[in-house]
Amino acid sequence: MSAEATNPATPGPVAPAAAAAATAPAVPRADRRKSRPRIDLRRLGRAALLGPAVRGKLPDAISHVVEAHRAHHPDADLDPLRRAYVLAESSHRGQMRKSGEPYITHPLAVTLILAELGAETTTLTASLLHDTVEDTDVTLDQVREQFGEEVRYLVDGVTKLEKVDYGAAAEPETFRKMLVATGSDVRVMSIKLADRLHNMRTLGVMRPEKQARIAKVTRDVLIPLAERLGVQALKTELEDLVFAILHPEEYEHTRDLIAENAARRDDPLNEVADEMRGVLREAGIPAEVLIRPRHFVSVHRVARKRGRLRGADFGRLLVLVGEDADCYGVLGELHTCMTPVVSEFKDFIAVPKFNLYQSLHTAVARPDGQVVEVLIRTHQMHKVAEAGVVALGNPYAPASDTPASDAPADGERADPTRPGWLSRLLDWQQAAPDPDTFWSTLREDLAQDREITVFRPDGGTLGLPEGATCVDAAYAQYGEDAHACIGARVNGRLATLSTVLKDGDTVQLLMGQDPASEPSREWLEHAHTPAARIAIQRWLATHPGGGTGTEEPSGPRTEPADTAACARPADSAPAPSTARESTARQTTARDRSAEGTARSRGADVLADRPGAAVRLAGCCTPVPPDEITGFAVRGGVVTVHRVECVTVAHMKSRGRAEIGVRWGNATEIRVTLVAESFGRPHLLADLTEAISSTGVDIVSATVEPPSQQRVRHTYTLQLPDAAHLPALMRAMRDVPGVYDVARAQHQGPAL
Repeated sequence: MSAEATNPATPGPVAPAAAAAATAPAVPRADRRKSRPRIDLRRLGRAALLGPAVRGKLPDAISHVVEAHRAHHPDADLDPLRRAYVLAESSHRGQMRKSGEPYITHPLAVTLILAELGAETTTLTASLLHDTVEDTDVTLDQVREQFGEEVRYLVDGVTKLEKVDYGAAAEPETFRKMLVATGSDVRVMSIKLADRLHNMRTLGVMRPEKQARIAKVTRDVLIPLAERLGVQALKTELEDLVFAILHPEEYEHTRDLIAENAARRDDPLNEVADEMRGVLREAGIPAEVLIRPRHFVSVHRVARKRGRLRGADFGRLLVLVGEDADCYGVLGELHTCMTPVVSEFKDFIAVPKFNLYQSLHTAVARPDGQVVEVLIRTHQMHKVAEAGVVALGNPYAPASDTPASDAPADGERADPTRPGWLSRLLDWQQAAPDPDTFWSTLREDLAQDREITVFRPDGGTLGLPEGATCVDAAYAQYGEDAHACIGARVNGRLATLSTVLKDGDTVQLLMGQDPASEPSREWLEHAHTPAARIAIQRWLATHPGGGTGTEEPSGPRTEPADTAACARPADSAPAPSTARESTARQTTARDRSAEGTARSRGADVLADRPGAAVRLAGCCTPVPPDEITGFAVRGGVVTVHRVECVTVAHMKSRGRAEIGVRWGNATEIRVTLVAESFGRPHLLADLTEAISSTGVDIVSATVEPPSQQRVRHTYTLQLPDAAHLPALMRAMRDVPGVYDVARAQHQGPAL
């Protein structure tokens, strides 16, 4: 049976006096309804067997569920709940939990948890029925006939697979089935989390080894899923229950710390809360200031981080306001009237977390040195922060059916019915048919609890776990087609595939044209996501001896000359490799001399030094209407550079005085362009034809040897006038295989 637990006893060796602390949130929540007493499951069990079940009348046993549901949805239709309870009670009648309680108390308790979080009627209906198909003679077809396809889908999603059919693979395959169902409806996982919470609350009489096994699965899988779905109210209580089972000594110590702090007469949190209320009252900002005690695991983490705990470490202050703008108003008042700890400020309103969470985080310091953490959010943000996807009601209902009062306020994030992390998980699980591989990879994936967002050049986004590289981005965007990836641009600059991405980066992935492209074995060292690792491993397994393409050294590395050149900005020219260094230097010197002579005839430049010869620098190839500056060099010649040229900064650092220069009447100009492309046949011919079609003369052209399927072309071109340059560069970029064209910009000082 799915609910194996018994009496609501404290897990592990916790004393009876601490039962409430272990089975409820560790400390009273400021936002919990104080008027509602703790539910007596034994009384509910008797009511389930003896209470009235008259058609059309609500049974007494679900009165607590109805009360909690009405608080969030006052106009909800309660008839489906009545019918679901009658079917569940009659189906489970005679079944008992190991504690001797009627089994119906379990689905009732699970449904009450969801009702208090604000779940809508369909979720509660499915919750009442969630064990009927698994443990009774009720079938999914019967559920569909009586309650519709939506309820049937939710019940099926949380129904376990039989051990008789799957053996040891039953648990991982059940979770795989549940996650796939969650991909279409996140409410499936909401029901599962509430189901696990009630079972964890009542785990006390199980054998210690079974308690530990269930607690470890809860820690490794269910708690990370609760975090990712934003259901903090369930996540924090699950953490405390797991903590009590797996770390009983540390749990006892933490409980003693909390009890000792509660016995103190002075409470710094109360004092700061009163001060904040006065500040906000004077500022005219309607706000509610509450104390949010930390739960057991949070106190334990703070104790490990800070050592000796002080009164302000046992909780945080929560400020609730009506509008988004008020959040920033509160922040301004607190930072003005109190002493802020600026390093603690985080804005999760402008940039919400991947699990829907929105708040402003800050901290203020007391005169005695204690630091009080402060959370600032709207009431709607608080609802979502506590209940996550559960608070969003039915995210799949048509927008027209959603009451205006339930719609998020302006600026608040709408529900993504399929979060990015879930899409990634569903993608890679299809490639992991082996249950053991799926189970171990799932735990590893869920352990990566921080997410970043990177942007594609087309305006789309990719959600990736923190620490992801360009390899991960390639497989997230292209799947197995990413085998042909040969490089990337990160924020406009060429980067190696091993580059670790940061939140907000823009990533352009460069795909090779060769159909025989293959991934490198070295990519496995840079792959952070299961999707990338599984795809690479599967290719390598089917291609023994392969995996030598686009290989990058791992660990500390010294970039070879060609690789270093690829990592430079797009408008930079590469340093010549060792084998070609001498020849390249001679060619460059000759080209600069020829270019300087030709350009001095074609582009008229006037210098603020009468009679001085003027030469356009070959390092940055200035052309009208570039902003330019000049420097005097040997022989009284004035060299002209673009103002952003690296040589200008070098000359200034040596104390060289600038000479004013300006464009005169420009006719023909000469410019050097660098085109970067993928290697393919006839590319040079196509580029030459594109240049000629614009009426531009090619003075010289250089093609470097290919490096990792990338080719670099350098052209010195004679243009009729500067106005032709944009059209010329567009024509070159339009040639298939060319991914960038830029003005030449040599890195070293050039005069």
